Amino acid sequence: MAGMNDPMAERTRHCRSSSDPVRAPATGFREGWLTREGLGAGLLMVLGSPAVSEPVRTWGRRLAFPLILGGTIATAIVLLPHLGSVLTLVVTNLAAIVAIAVTERLLPYRAEWSRAHGDVGTDLLHALVSGVGTTRMVRPLAQAVGVVVAGMLSRTLGVSLWPTGWPVVAQLGLALVVAELPQYWLHRWEHEHDALWRFHATHHSAPRLYWLNAARFHPVDLVLVSIVGYAPLVALGCPEETIMLFALFDAVFGLLQHCNIDVRLGALNRVFSMAEAHRWHHSRTVREANANYGSNLIVWDLVFGTFFLPRDREPPLAIGIADMPDFPMTYLAQLASPFRWWEVRRARALRPASS
Repeated sequence: MAGMNDPMAERTRHCRSSSDPVRAPATGFREGWLTREGLGAGLLMVLGSPAVSEPVRTWGRRLAFPLILGGTIATAIVLLPHLGSVLTLVVTNLAAIVAIAVTERLLPYRAEWSRAHGDVGTDLLHALVSGVGTTRMVRPLAQAVGVVVAGMLSRTLGVSLWPTGWPVVAQLGLALVVAELPQYWLHRWEHEHDALWRFHATHHSAPRLYWLNAARFHPVDLVLVSIVGYAPLVALGCPEETIMLFALFDAVFGLLQHCNIDVRLGALNRVFSMAEAHRWHHSRTVREANANYGSNLIVWDLVFGTFFLPRDREPPLAIGIADMPDFPMTYLAQLASPFRWWEVRRARALRPASS
């Protein structure tokens, strides 16, 4: 009615500064809610509501991992007959990256890890060189080694050892267990022997954990990991489709393992080597870091007594290499670090005690 104050209009006048341009109101659903601002405001409104926020976060913590990983693998199985191995791998990998990056923003584990630490450029170069380039080059080598071993086994035993008649999901599970054992021991030796640690140290130089630094690996490190993981599968006669699914699982799991998503796996932490356990592996405390070596599964850590997941405290916020605070942080310097290892170690020795 005329002469009566409109409460909504009053709030609008108080919220808008005198310098803000006056915009015409949206005339329909498409113009309002389907814009980026409209969707973002609506999503934040839902997540920020006290009545909805905690239930949404609780279920998000529980479901983010199985939905993203399970959804990626299921989609790949559906697309594989239509797109082939290579295109299926590319499409599903990209979809998983988007899903993980968005979930990190909606459900962060550490707010501090959501901010760049001068690491994005280095991680991006590692992703392009190690994550794409080195992987593309080394897998044929791993397959060649596997073929040689497969020929020897075939001549000796007269049969293929791989259960090709199993459902594809069961074959994927077997591939994960088989590849995990040599990868576990390689990873453990990289922490115990200086000749290998010099290459693996690059991965532990990350100042925070988020999806992109899953690819922060020295190329030599990634070559070794790929060979010991893929060669046994080829040697045992694992089909190409199963190897493709293993490669997809390994890639997406690595992103989730390092993600800044507040996940809660519960009992599944004794099956998968996921973020809750892996964050301890990046601790600056050696006793905590020399644990949880599993790449995808935690089974061999349980068998060999290196599983570490305390219930009374959270993983540390500050991560990295405690005794190498001056470890190089630029991409080219990290590539060179294993070959000038004495200088990297000497920088630690020369660092003033007060710093």
